[in-house]
Amino acid sequence: MTSAFDLRTVAGRFRVIALLEAVSWVGLLIGMYFKYLGTPRTEIGVKIFGPAHGAVFVAFVVAAFLAGIAFAWAAGTWLLAIVASIVPLGSVIFLMWADRTGRMGEVAAVSQPRGPVPETT
Repeated sequence: MTSAFDLRTVAGRFRVIALLEAVSWVGLLIGMYFKYLGTPRTEIGVKIFGPAHGAVFVAFVVAAFLAGIAFAWAAGTWLLAIVASIVPLGSVIFLMWADRTGRMGEVAAVSQPRGPVPETT
């Protein structure tokens, strides 16, 4: 069994990039807080996380495109992936949904029953 974050697989690379996209979004939001509202006001967070988030955003779009090809996503799934990249932490929500619904290959182990299924009479 391979790890969910195995970088040798399309799904693993997509998962890592989706999580990095969410982390960079949070960093950018914190940076914007300190730029416009925080005390002391500083632009360092935006200067660091702005370009980082931009690069990871582009990587997420490319990874979503490649995952969509690899897993034969419908147009609606591709659209959801792109919209999720715009919403803060949306990439993680999309990733959880895609895993649970089997759009990342196999259905995630979280949704699989554990142990033997009890028989009903």
